Parts: sequence; C-alpha cells; structure tokens
Amino acid sequence: MIVIITGLPGSGKTYFAGRLAQMLSAAYINSDKVRRELLVLPAYSCEEKILVYDEMLKRAIQASEHGKEVVIDATFCTNALRKKFTNELQKISDVFFIEMVADEDVIKERLMQRSNDSDADFNVYKSVKKLWEPVSGSHLVLRSTNDNINDLLEETADYLFIEMTK
Repeated sequence: MIVIITGLPGSGKTYFAGRLAQMLSAAYINSDKVRRELLVLPAYSCEEKILVYDEMLKRAIQASEHGKEVVIDATFCTNALRKKFTNELQKISDVFFIEMVADEDVIKERLMQRSNDSDADFNVYKSVKKLWEPVSGSHLVLRSTNDNINDLLEETADYLFIEMTK
C-alpha cells in the first residue's frame, strides 16, 4: 500500500508521517528531504516543485515494486497533483490519502519553533494556504494537536485496515 500524507505546512504531516512509516515498516519519502538532496540552493520555483514531485513519484514506484509499503509526506496542495500521483500509483498498489489539519494558532506556534524537518515558515504557510484546494475523494482527515500522535496512529491503523478489507 501507498499512503500519501497531505496538508498545509505546520499541520503535523512530517511528524505523523515519520511515525506512521515506522509503524508500517514502510519506505518514507519526504518532499523537504528530496528537495535538499536534489537542489543545493532551492528557489522554490514551479520547475523545482515538478522536479521534486517527479522524484518522489519515481521513488514511490521503485519502493512499491520492491514490495515495500510507502508513506509519502508532502503538501500536495492541488487536486491535479494528487490525481497525477493516484493515476500512476494505483497501477501498482492501493493508494490512500490522509489529510492532516491543525488549528492555525497551533500551526503558527509550530512554524515559529521549526527544526530541520521543514523549510516552511508562517509566510510559506500563508502562501500555500491561498493555493490550497480541498482534498476530493475518499480520504481520512486527522486533526493534529501537540499531544495526540498515538491517537492519530491508532485511528489511521483502523482506517487502513477497514479500507484494505473492502
């Protein structure tokens, strides 16, 4: 299975996705890490975004073809981008979307205390929020707080089990 974690910067995607990948013993593909591997001084242009997402897609296909579960962690702010991944990845595996959300005051606090996990700050959040398209289709929505990771992982395990047995 391939699980795509989507959401605005600061929503808790990376923290959650890393723990989910551990729980599933899955390959973990993170857009910020891929960007840092590919680009020495990123300008965050449209061309660079395409390069990063194409590389993530390539890595997801390779991992899945080698029998690995996959967790992809990226903003995926448009339905066109989500659809591109779904169309390609459904050919080789079941694909599930999980949308991370959080209250804006929590997001702002997180982005002000940012570690090396992400390059986003609150200005990036506001820019991406303007471009954000609501996630369409069947998916799980998780509300991240600063102390509910175990509940989120449990809810996700239940969701994935139910979806996999349909």
